[in-house]
Amino acid sequence: MKIAQVAPLIESVPPRLYGGTERIVSYLTEELVAQGHDVTLFASADSTTSARLIACCEQALRLNHAVRDPIPYCMIMLDKLRRMASQFDILHFHIDPFHFPIFHDRSSRALTTLHGRQDLVDLKVLYEAFPEMPLVSISHAQRKPIPNANFVGTVMHGIPRDLLAPTLLPRGGYLAFLGRISPEKRVDSAIAIARAVGLPLKIAAKVDRVDEAYFSREIAPLFDQPGIEFIGEVDEEQKGRFLGEARALLFPIDWPEPFGLVMIEAMACGTPVLAFRHGSVAEVVEDGLTGHIVDGVDEAIRNIGRVLALDRGRVRRRFEQRFTAQRMVQDYVKIYEKLIGMGVRGDADLRQTIVANGTPRIISRSDDIRAVRSAAWLDGKGQPSQPCVPGSTAPRPKADAP
Repeated sequence: MKIAQVAPLIESVPPRLYGGTERIVSYLTEELVAQGHDVTLFASADSTTSARLIACCEQALRLNHAVRDPIPYCMIMLDKLRRMASQFDILHFHIDPFHFPIFHDRSSRALTTLHGRQDLVDLKVLYEAFPEMPLVSISHAQRKPIPNANFVGTVMHGIPRDLLAPTLLPRGGYLAFLGRISPEKRVDSAIAIARAVGLPLKIAAKVDRVDEAYFSREIAPLFDQPGIEFIGEVDEEQKGRFLGEARALLFPIDWPEPFGLVMIEAMACGTPVLAFRHGSVAEVVEDGLTGHIVDGVDEAIRNIGRVLALDRGRVRRRFEQRFTAQRMVQDYVKIYEKLIGMGVRGDADLRQTIVANGTPRIISRSDDIRAVRSAAWLDGKGQPSQPCVPGSTAPRPKADAP
């Protein structure tokens, strides 16, 4: 297949330091190329890829301090893609949905993976206005605020199997926090847990411009406490050592996390995860096997011993069974093939299948799609009707025996 991967321009692909979405775009792109697909990546010029690169800005926008507004650069990228769109079988977007008005007439070939939170009230209006645009969620929890959107599958993230080596006998003796310092990530809770259980905490994290005041006011003073070490951002090589030598990863989030890439990065290193029960956590962490899920700081303190006692070899094996880039690409390719199959059933006029009350129905105009969807979200039993393409996620592989 000829596939266009459209990445955010905030970070390079892959990012030098922090950047979950751009990292996933890189893993997806490289594995698609390895499997023989013809891939073109739309990204910043400082990106590195084995695919064909269409440079859409000189460098990652976060690193260019002259940039005040990323939207003009995104618009320029979308115009480049619009001019080239006929060259591709699939256009796969990983950006905010600025492309919906431009590409909705190509919706049978334009797939969008939602990487962010979806509980913002205005997003529901957007998805209702463009019901023909097929969407992929990265967890089932991510769908909850917008259950009637046109989801065609859930594809959980994956990373290359050999990217991070397992460390079965860590020597670091510390707990780890890796990610972004912001109110919803709750590094303050991680500090409270570490202080209460008497273990050192190392914090490898970036601070976005929007969170600099919060960092200076609320978080930086906490670093003066004994056993708390702020490292800053780490690159891929440093990340493997940082996570691998940790006794556990703390993930004390306070928001509807869409996925949480750092959790599977820790699992790849064999490092168990102690996570708060929000968003995707219950889909990613298998309680008692790859970590423990808790409902707050006090419960985390009580359960830290159970987390540290988990078998790191089993944690790594579950990563290999569930969260490799190869599995992620297989899931996406199935969705690509289904979208292409829908597109070739008819002529240039878009055709989609709506399943209403158990009866498939082919609709050939966007206005008709809107009308049918508004009337057919519920089947005869009052349940949501099926999306236009079946989801791609297979049942979880059975865990290995203890």
